[in-house]
Amino acid sequence: MKKRIGTRFALVLLALLLGVTASANAQFGISVSFGPPALPVYVQPPCPGDGYMWTPGYWAWNEDYGDYYWVPGTWVMAPQPGYLWTPPWWGWENGAYLFHEGYWGLHIGFYGGINYGFGYTGDGFWGGRWDGDHFFYNRSVTNINNTYIRNVYNERIVNNYNNGAMNRTSFNGGPGGINARPNHEQQIAMRENHLAPVAAQKEHLQMARYNPQLRASVNQGRPPVAATDKPGQFRGKGVVPARNSSTPYHPQQYNTPAQRNGSMQPSNGAYRPYVHPNDLPQYQHPNAPANNPGFNQQRYQQQQDQFFTRQQQERQQLQQRQDLQHQQYQQRWNSNPQRMQQLEQTHQQQTRQLEQRQYNQYQQFHQNPSYSAQRSQPQQRGNWKR
Repeated sequence: MKKRIGTRFALVLLALLLGVTASANAQFGISVSFGPPALPVYVQPPCPGDGYMWTPGYWAWNEDYGDYYWVPGTWVMAPQPGYLWTPPWWGWENGAYLFHEGYWGLHIGFYGGINYGFGYTGDGFWGGRWDGDHFFYNRSVTNINNTYIRNVYNERIVNNYNNGAMNRTSFNGGPGGINARPNHEQQIAMRENHLAPVAAQKEHLQMARYNPQLRASVNQGRPPVAATDKPGQFRGKGVVPARNSSTPYHPQQYNTPAQRNGSMQPSNGAYRPYVHPNDLPQYQHPNAPANNPGFNQQRYQQQQDQFFTRQQQERQQLQQRQDLQHQQYQQRWNSNPQRMQQLEQTHQQQTRQLEQRQYNQYQQFHQNPSYSAQRSQPQQRGNWKR
């Protein structure tokens, strides 16, 4: 009798653990009342080298701006041999669009039936396969121009990703969404042990988050950086822009002056155009380079503090000038709403220019943080090999 009770308890405990695992894999951390824009059309940049895996671009949500932003597709190294990338996706549930985080696993899980292209047809992955410790690329759907990559094969699949007539919907369920559900194999893959995005993917995400040009309200669903050959590299010859978007994007706007001025945040999520420097969110400090014996951590921290202090001072100076203009206009044009609206438009343009300039500075600092911290160190040639 005790053995039967113990066995029954073990089965119940196992079922609970499986349920917790499945729920954890879902990672419903973000919900938005309206769906993301359509997937942009772009060309995959060439694979930079053997062992790189393609991670397709997707729309993410920035709660600071109340806006979707595009995370460019890029090539990254797998965390370990045998692991494949299941991309993130948006799904309609209980009156909102929920974000499901991507992950690394031994098998491809469910990603909403979204056709991200380049082997991700909405069901599985056909861009390559592992054979032992080596990854073999399917040249029929993968851009392989590197002469040093010899582990290739050709397997044609039905993939009309670059066809303008294709359904470019970027979310599952809801009005106009993809109608797909996970099959038995995908459900098993969803319950397996997963690995989170690697450090390069996390830094890539942060760089995209702070880039004003990648916000849907700015690029209207046509991001200027749709894909890149290396994570976080949003400039240079490896950057691929999106083609013309056949689906126009109209973000939801705030309707009241209190919401537009940033003093009120609606719960359903909507695009908020920041007008003044005080409304801009702060950048996250980039991580220091790891495994670099010549790196001066203390000097880097000092320069990082100085860098963000200068940016904050620039914002404060512009805010003071705008506040003074507000006072002057209120004294002279308080009874003229059109004049006040023109002033707000001018302030918004100034704020956007400041934001773009500071982002460019932040990107340069983030991509090469060790340069200034190592300037006092003797430089040796030939140490920058990849």
